[in-house]
Amino acid sequence: MAREEDRDVPAAPPGGAGDLHSFAVALRRTQGEINRLVHGFAQAQGLHPTDVQALAVVLDSPEPLTPGRLREHLGLTSGAVTACLDRLERAGHIRRSRESADRRVVHVHYEDGARAAARRYFLPLAEATARARDRFDDDELAVALRFLNVLNDELGALRVPRR
Repeated sequence: MAREEDRDVPAAPPGGAGDLHSFAVALRRTQGEINRLVHGFAQAQGLHPTDVQALAVVLDSPEPLTPGRLREHLGLTSGAVTACLDRLERAGHIRRSRESADRRVVHVHYEDGARAAARRYFLPLAEATARARDRFDDDELAVALRFLNVLNDELGALRVPRR
């Protein structure tokens, strides 16, 4: 008999490629392994895991990042983002600058030395990812990447803006 909370979840063949339970388990496992590495990096750098999440957002941002956009992405209060950026700046991971004509606008930048430290720490993750990637051809990787991008878009739409 189906559990009450499972009734609204679309069914897929058990064990099949579209089995939602299998996807959920695999994604949680991946998230758990990455979180374990992130927590280790945070501990090694004297940071909070949220600080490492903030660093990832700064690193991945296609344009200069403002504290406000970081706040929206992380779902934190303005005060929590300020405290996070203060810790990251004191630890030498980021710098804040006022580069635009509007001097009130602050941009957050990842420091090169901190980037090198992160690359060294996460090198085993990069190597493991490369080994896993090498087991698939380009067409398979394109489908996997498309799935991850669509999933991230869907998850991003679930984000509740802070007031």
